[in-house]
Amino acid sequence: MDEPRKNPVTFVGAGPGDPDLITVAGRDALERADLVVYAGSLVSEEMIRWCQSHCRTVSSAGLNLDEIIQNMADAHGKGQRVVRLQTGDISLYGALPEQIAELTKLEIPWRIIPGVTAAFGAAAALGLSFTLPESCQSLIFTRISGRTPMPEGESLASMADHGCSLAIYLSAALGAEVSRTLSEAYGPGSPIAVVQRATWPDERIVWTTAGSLAKDLAKVGIKRQALILAGPAVAAMQAGYSKGRKSKLYDQAFRHGWRKDASGEQDK
Repeated sequence: MDEPRKNPVTFVGAGPGDPDLITVAGRDALERADLVVYAGSLVSEEMIRWCQSHCRTVSSAGLNLDEIIQNMADAHGKGQRVVRLQTGDISLYGALPEQIAELTKLEIPWRIIPGVTAAFGAAAALGLSFTLPESCQSLIFTRISGRTPMPEGESLASMADHGCSLAIYLSAALGAEVSRTLSEAYGPGSPIAVVQRATWPDERIVWTTAGSLAKDLAKVGIKRQALILAGPAVAAMQAGYSKGRKSKLYDQAFRHGWRKDASGEQDK
């Protein structure tokens, strides 16, 4: 095995659920690993099958931070290749800072392989574009305040005030509060899409409205592992994209360096 200093702990984003949506680099890291500490409650077990027979796998579902770090540090100290496999993308709601801080204290190098976040898996399931020409050009990842409070100035109401697309994580259990906030921001009849376990075999899609969100979530029993999507792009998508401006990218009259316009001229 390589010397410990040559083997950084590799954080891998597993993607939203479907094992095929992990990156090639992420799968390669799993196939080379000697230890994989994975988010057992959220990551597909199929990914663990890519590990070699000698690889030790540890679910972090019941572990605290110190235990997770200890597992990784012990293996790293033996010169082993360590992978920390987490759901979605590591940079979003992934408890990354505290893990990196502890590894840095121990002078253990690390690297990150990004993954597909659940919002993009949910958008793919719906056929949703989060951005619309001249209507909505920004996407906000956010959540509602719960056991983890939101910083001042980042309430869901203030995020909705921007009029952007909203991908609301970790909030399905607080449907009543989300419903009230989105109703005030967009009106109670505004379309809302909920995607639970995006890209998993048991994926569920619920179309509702801001005013009916809490009732409809309770009706189908969705309390966790769900994205709540709202904003003008969601409303346009439900209407079949029948209104609004089209992108200039493929407009016949729009010229750029790779395509002539209707007059035959081309930008240089």
